Amino acid sequence: MDRTTATATPSATPATPAGFRPFTVAVPDADLDDLRERLARTRLPQPAPDEDDWLYGTPTSWLAQAVEVWRAFDWRAVEARLNAYPQLLTEVDGQTIHLLHVRSPHAHAVPLLLVHSYPGTVLDFLDMIDPLVDPVAHGGRAEDAFHVVVPSLPGFGWSTPVVERGWTMEHAARTLDTLMRRLGYDSYGVHGSDAGAMVGRELGLLEPAGFLGSHVLQAFSFPSGDPAEMAGLTPDDYAGLAHMQWFQSVGGYNAINASRPQTVAVGLSDSPVGQLAWNELFVNFGNGTSLVPLDAILAEVTLEWLTNTSASVGRYHFEVAREDREPAVNHSRMGVAVFEDDFRTIRVFAERDNDAIVHWSRFDRGGHYAALEVPDLLVEDLREFFRPVR
Repeated sequence: MDRTTATATPSATPATPAGFRPFTVAVPDADLDDLRERLARTRLPQPAPDEDDWLYGTPTSWLAQAVEVWRAFDWRAVEARLNAYPQLLTEVDGQTIHLLHVRSPHAHAVPLLLVHSYPGTVLDFLDMIDPLVDPVAHGGRAEDAFHVVVPSLPGFGWSTPVVERGWTMEHAARTLDTLMRRLGYDSYGVHGSDAGAMVGRELGLLEPAGFLGSHVLQAFSFPSGDPAEMAGLTPDDYAGLAHMQWFQSVGGYNAINASRPQTVAVGLSDSPVGQLAWNELFVNFGNGTSLVPLDAILAEVTLEWLTNTSASVGRYHFEVAREDREPAVNHSRMGVAVFEDDFRTIRVFAERDNDAIVHWSRFDRGGHYAALEVPDLLVEDLREFFRPVR
């Protein structure tokens, strides 16, 4: 699929709910001209020795090729895709929240909250909305339909500016529950990867009335240090541990965001290519196995650049690192989808921390950004997870 030209299935635009106002993406031409001028003046760093790999970080050679593509990138086509869906703004506790709200033509559809990744945006889910909302038009069954809500997390995209400190995943979960209630949904489920998976688990801990469960790509559960829980690990589990160790060795952005997010954001906010390099997770999370197309990466990075949100996006790591909370077990219904080239959730640890895991699936392709890589597989897994609670 050409992600820059694909259009959405037409859907009825509902009346604007009370407390919301319509929103249309319309970036000024001057901002796009400024981006192109900055790209034309790019100064890349000296390449690392033998830099065909990502050992030292984002390779200069990869950036040089990506910049040439970016200079001809059609942001207006991305805008058109976004604007094909109803978008809204509202305020929750004084914080502006942006969202896509797409109602299914099937009245019995299940409300589904889709929460994007870090460093992703609402663009994570554009390839999934139509099959979820209108499954009949995409080879599915009417009884698998969803009403879809895709918010920008506070500090991401157009959910800005951030008006207060303390935006943890728990805070975001409470805000999104308020959002769903304000939209008129008494019952709903949630799906997410990365930041979205953390918010999904927080909603499970919150267990609001009518909560149908969280479907996540990662249950971030780690060894406790108790030798007994290691006794039953399988070879595949040990492969998962090895992947955790690899990611820890390359995840320096975690430490920087958790300590000096405002400092690093200065460079990211002044250099679009710096922003592209910093968002290397889209390419390198699976150690060279990512299936995310370059045009999808450029769309995500362009959105972050145009909204100047590198600082507020990074502050989640800072706030979460300073939380003072006791560990808690999630008792809400949960499903985990493990993709081949992603963080390998280890089931024994996940079930220790989440005692109502009722769905577990494994896929032999796809990774951390499965919504951008293999959206068809993810759509079908969501249908399967939510069928028992319809």
